[in-house]
Amino acid sequence: MSAFLDIGIDDKRHGARPVLRGLRLGVEQGEIVSLVGASGCGKSTLLSIVAGLDGDYRGALRLDGRALSGPSAQVGLIFQAPRLFPWLTVAQNIVFGAASGQADLARAAALQAEVGLEGYGDALPKQLSGGQAQRVAIARGLYLEPRVLLLDEPFSAVDAFTRMRLQDLLAHAARQRGLTVLLVTHDIDEALYLSDRVILMDSRPGPVRAEFTNDAPWPRERARLAGSPLKPAILDSLHAAHAF
Repeated sequence: MSAFLDIGIDDKRHGARPVLRGLRLGVEQGEIVSLVGASGCGKSTLLSIVAGLDGDYRGALRLDGRALSGPSAQVGLIFQAPRLFPWLTVAQNIVFGAASGQADLARAAALQAEVGLEGYGDALPKQLSGGQAQRVAIARGLYLEPRVLLLDEPFSAVDAFTRMRLQDLLAHAARQRGLTVLLVTHDIDEALYLSDRVILMDSRPGPVRAEFTNDAPWPRERARLAGSPLKPAILDSLHAAHAF
């Protein structure tokens, strides 16, 4: 029986260089999975394929048993940078992408409150801090009510305290909605805090190199996770994969 999100990439190349090859990955509904590995191993490329932004590959994707090809409202993507439109307000950025005439500003306001930006609807991106801008990006990613949320190092550009607050925000929003989440990160602590599974991609194109299941219950305590036996196991596997 296939997973809720079933990913099969037979071959993906950038020019003549293979990037992904023979990769099979299943993600269950409501599961949060982190992808780790060396820079250039294809993590971001994989997200682009699942998001429907890159169709130049051999393979197949299925979501809830149905073929997935091209951009879909069922799949949301949040980038490393917020990528807000500077001439649009916070509220307008959140509803951007809604069908013409279907923008629901009341729901946008509710999302603003959920991400800690109540009262910022009329603010422009230049008036926001980096953490606030990323909160807008998260609200925008949730606005179309996707079933799958893809995140490409979404918190790497903010300070440590803001990062922890955004991690908590993401965890709460995902579990409250039953979202299936695929997260690219270089931060092992972040992967352990957020994820049900951590997937190590090989530095050379090929199958998944290793998989680690995180059974820590929610709510999670960061101090306890710091001593998790999974962390040295993941670091050893990264070292073996020549990720550092």
